[in-house]
Amino acid sequence: MSANIIDGKQIAEEIRKEVAQEVEKLNEQGIKPGLATVLVGEDPASQTYVGMKQKTCEVLGMHSIAEKHPAEMKEEELLKLVEQLNQDPDVHGVLVQLPLPDQIDEQKVLLAIDPAKDVDGFHPDNVGRLMVGQPRFSPCTPAGIVELLHRSGNPPAGKHVVVVGRSNIVGKPVAILLMQKNDRANATVTVAHSRTQNLPDVVRDADIVIAAIGSPHFIKADWLKDGAVVIDVGTNRVDDATRERGWRLVGDVDFDAAVEVASAITPVPGGVGPMTITMLMVNTIEAAKQLSGIS
Repeated sequence: MSANIIDGKQIAEEIRKEVAQEVEKLNEQGIKPGLATVLVGEDPASQTYVGMKQKTCEVLGMHSIAEKHPAEMKEEELLKLVEQLNQDPDVHGVLVQLPLPDQIDEQKVLLAIDPAKDVDGFHPDNVGRLMVGQPRFSPCTPAGIVELLHRSGNPPAGKHVVVVGRSNIVGKPVAILLMQKNDRANATVTVAHSRTQNLPDVVRDADIVIAAIGSPHFIKADWLKDGAVVIDVGTNRVDDATRERGWRLVGDVDFDAAVEVASAITPVPGGVGPMTITMLMVNTIEAAKQLSGIS
């Protein structure tokens, strides 16, 4: 057996075309969806992520505001900026790039974002709505995973999904999304983690494995049931002397071996990654509609 490769780039591009059509419809009504990104400091990875988000906005015809500030920025200054963006009618989504410098309380900043503009879906108000099945926005990476399963022809309904990882960003919310009562969910979900007893046996019982533990090649091929679907969220740097830069990206699953066992699998890179920014754009469109009174 050799698994089908779930092409996250292709699926993300399909969704971006749909987003571009939605942008055109909103423009016809005098609405230009706007996303404000706030970057504090000069972390290279954060600069890259913010740049990609801004570029995607521009390609899709959306309004993009980039707030870049030095690492010395005071917490009260950042909170004041967030409030200004909350009040700006041209801004429909507010995203503060994490991590923040040590002098700033990340939780306080996230709580300051208007839940109606919290397109990351991290505000407790939005987390609570997700829990009770009435989401305003779904967190971007988990929402991307649901789309990957749906659009690749691997519906989770009635299946046993094992999520390996319990983070607030991926593990917990994707579990909640997949157990909802709707046609893209209806799964039986087990959340496992590094301290789960007999973890290989738990994973081996899964029809769908979602690996989000943040450890390179943590999940081995012999942990997988024959024909399992594997969604690898991990993005880990490992040394590679054959590469000019001296490293390469790998997932949380031993891909080269797992591809011989699974029926479908996402690659790293090129699987879940492209979906995250795409779903951020989807959330920004949704925010623009909600804030403009469009159902």
